[in-house]
Amino acid sequence: MATNPVKITDTILRDAHQSLLATRMSTGDMLPVAEKLEAVGYYSLEMWGGATFDSALRFLKEDPWDRVRVLKERIPTTKFQMLLRGQNILGYRHYPDDIVEKFVELSVKAGINVFRIFDALNDIRNMEWAIKCVKKYGGEVQGAFSYTLSPVHNADVFVSLAKDLKALGADTICIKDMAALCLPYEAYTLVKRLKDEVGLPVQFHTHETGGFGMASLLKAAEAGVDIVDTAISSIGGGTAQPPTETFVAVLQGTERDTGLDLGLLSEISSHFQMVRTEHLARFESGLTTADIRVLLYQIPGGMLSNLVNQLREQGALNRYEEVLQELPRVRADLGYPPLVTPTSQMVGTQAVMNVLMGERYKIIPQEIKDYCLGMYGRPPAEIDPDVLKKAIGDQEPLTGRPADYLEPGWEKAAAEIGDLAESEEDIMSYACFPREAREFLELRRAGKLVPIEEPRIFPAVAKGAAASAPAPAVLAPSQPARSVPEYSLWKVSSRVQGTR
Repeated sequence: MATNPVKITDTILRDAHQSLLATRMSTGDMLPVAEKLEAVGYYSLEMWGGATFDSALRFLKEDPWDRVRVLKERIPTTKFQMLLRGQNILGYRHYPDDIVEKFVELSVKAGINVFRIFDALNDIRNMEWAIKCVKKYGGEVQGAFSYTLSPVHNADVFVSLAKDLKALGADTICIKDMAALCLPYEAYTLVKRLKDEVGLPVQFHTHETGGFGMASLLKAAEAGVDIVDTAISSIGGGTAQPPTETFVAVLQGTERDTGLDLGLLSEISSHFQMVRTEHLARFESGLTTADIRVLLYQIPGGMLSNLVNQLREQGALNRYEEVLQELPRVRADLGYPPLVTPTSQMVGTQAVMNVLMGERYKIIPQEIKDYCLGMYGRPPAEIDPDVLKKAIGDQEPLTGRPADYLEPGWEKAAAEIGDLAESEEDIMSYACFPREAREFLELRRAGKLVPIEEPRIFPAVAKGAAASAPAPAVLAPSQPARSVPEYSLWKVSSRVQGTR
């Protein structure tokens, strides 16, 4: 009989399809099994945040706020959980404090219960305001640190970060192993230390990319972990989380038995298998086997597939292995940032440029320059002095909290979007993703959107075509590439002049 059951957060509605299917699952794909998801007895459903907001507007032509409300009507008691990138909210840059607070307020009103808050650099300063806002509006704070391996990252560092998060008001602590680097015995040691030395419930998030994710979950369970992330098997494993049913089955009859019904989970899995096969097969990541290179290069699975696409677009797929070897060098040059959004994209892009240009740092993207200026926060270690010089010249990096250099943004966003916005949620969508939100709101005004309850059906891929080929957006004639936001919120000062 279970005396200490492990609780489960299922990521099927967020990270699972973000990791495997380019975040293309629509609300209409989710609704047919909503009541079954409610009946399972999960600790929570991770169903929002990360890339889901952007993808809903950009590709699915859905209002992301409506997704929360529509699902909440059918899943009223199970906690809804989201991934919040601290001061980055859902985007790829810092937002001012007034935008962060309003986002949290609106999210709680919409139905989000648990906020997993992290920062790409594990810079607590970039998490503090979001934590305060979630506490203010009655949400549950899960303070997360990005697990990574480097000469400056170890268990002592992570335990210290967890203590800082507890001091800020975190209700639970999450080990966010986004790159699938936490081996089983390291998971055991870290979970045990967090339980013994921090004294908050611990949740463990990992991926199955390297093939040892399930073993790491089991060792975490032995060490006393309270909650783990899994993904229903039909959209689990690989670069997503270990499969829910397998974890449930392995613990049956033990003191850590989850108590979840395998029959019900099987029914849910069957539905999502149909969705994956009939609607979303063209978005497969292409990574179908365990890839132990996550340990050699510390690259998240989603980042690997993105690199393949970048090189394919440049006609340079033959340079893939060179880029893989360059990635850890760039990461070391930049002070060992954890490879998670947005730093994974930044490091990956710089590595590609270094290889294709034939000269390291011949071209440095603006985002890397901003990083070197301290606009993303404090790097875990010192940036290589030569790289720093190439990136920012004689400019002095910022020493304060990056958001302190931002002008308030709410009123500006409201003025810019004007009467296209019919609610505060519309204004927030625009503040986060100006181009995508404006296009969505224009389509809505023109009456060209399909109801959110209907699945988005994507054209079938021709036989023999690449499964990862980009698909056209629903109801959108074209999709421009991601661009710099339409307005800048950085204060212009002598220290940051010309940097954004």
